[in-house]
Amino acid sequence: MKTFRAIILNKDNNQVVPSIQDLPRDSLPEGDVLVKVAYSSLNYKDGLAVSGSFGVVRSYPMIPGVDLAGTVEESSSPDYQPGDQVVMTGCGAGDFHWGGYAQLARLKAEWLVPLPSGITCQQAMGVGTAGFTAMLSVMTLEKHGLKLNPREILVTGAAGGVGSVAVAILSKLGYRVVASTGRAETYDYLRALGAYDIIDRSALSEPSKKPLDSERWGGAIDSVGGQTLASVLRQLVYGASVTACGLVGGVEIPTTVLPFILRGVSLLGIDAVQSKPETRRAVWSRIARDLPMSLIDSMSQVATLEDVILLTPKILQGQVRGRTVIDVNR
Repeated sequence: MKTFRAIILNKDNNQVVPSIQDLPRDSLPEGDVLVKVAYSSLNYKDGLAVSGSFGVVRSYPMIPGVDLAGTVEESSSPDYQPGDQVVMTGCGAGDFHWGGYAQLARLKAEWLVPLPSGITCQQAMGVGTAGFTAMLSVMTLEKHGLKLNPREILVTGAAGGVGSVAVAILSKLGYRVVASTGRAETYDYLRALGAYDIIDRSALSEPSKKPLDSERWGGAIDSVGGQTLASVLRQLVYGASVTACGLVGGVEIPTTVLPFILRGVSLLGIDAVQSKPETRRAVWSRIARDLPMSLIDSMSQVATLEDVILLTPKILQGQVRGRTVIDVNR
């Protein structure tokens, strides 16, 4: 391939302009592994990048796409050989370094993980950064004491990418998962993923004058932030934890110190971008073990590079259900 097709972001008079172009192969940035990309995926952060929001992209021109899965074409690293199938999530792709919305990507070997046995490239991107974040959240809760018990585990933003995968993982592990969503049309979908109960997001999004509510949640994965996260903190049982991995509901948390000093709860930050190589491999190992790919297939839809630009406002408005896999060669 002397040229490759990609979405490229340029800045024109402070306006981010996405376009699909054929780029010369020698325009790829430095890296020790060249990957022929099969699939990428659409995440909330990708929507921010393509729309120019929040200053996600640090330099232009930029190929967005925080995820990719494909086959090694060339490698100067002893860790990978041509023909190896690999997956990458995060690691600065799409904001610092050209990312996955392209037919070719040149990357650093330490950003890659061998594709686990039994998972296809398409399924790996059905998991993507959203699923990686969900599993990392589960593992972090476990590290801080989460164990099977009669208490309910809450997942907010449950119909989105992180939420959908979190519901699937937790229910597979045997937890009583309560899904919070504002989309009634997704109730059957969430029950099919294993949700034990469903609550409307309005139950968590309203401000409260009380610093503490009745104890309910034995743990939680929050992908919303803002007032929703504050409500979750007020309702955690003594000693429980919540992971924070999203900001669609706002970046500020209107809360007090009382849940922390009277109930000993923990707020655990989740960063999927800068995870160490050994962490990424451990997370993908757990994904292969504890996340049925049949559920990933059921929550995923396939789109094209052209579709990414059209879907960007929808994912930012919370109108994309589950996971969207991007076939970069269609």
